[in-house]
Amino acid sequence: MSDEFEFFFPELDPAEEGNLPVPPEEMRFKEVRVEPVLDNGPIRLRVYVETSPFTQRPYLEVTLFNQQGDEISSASVIEPMQRKNVFTLHVRGGQKSGKFSLQARLFYPEKPDSDSREIKFEI
Repeated sequence: MSDEFEFFFPELDPAEEGNLPVPPEEMRFKEVRVEPVLDNGPIRLRVYVETSPFTQRPYLEVTLFNQQGDEISSASVIEPMQRKNVFTLHVRGGQKSGKFSLQARLFYPEKPDSDSREIKFEI
């Protein structure tokens, strides 16, 4: 692995299969996970996103929908520096529980989506 990739991905062992950085057309999510933050405040969701190691930084888009399919929160990450990202989404409105859907997109501008995931969950 070149020094450039070692700087961005020091945890990768090039001897392990699947650990070499891939071009945009081979990019995939390795993990998309959501965990509610349950405290006395407004509802928040911790979102964990891990991608394949990349040769070109991707774009990430995560959108939260309520049971009726209305968008209630979203986040866009343009060219993240690392392949593991954690961020918080705030559930807008007075909704404290119910069924939700989280959709995640991994893409590059002007190219077809590299990968997408949908997670359905209930709070």
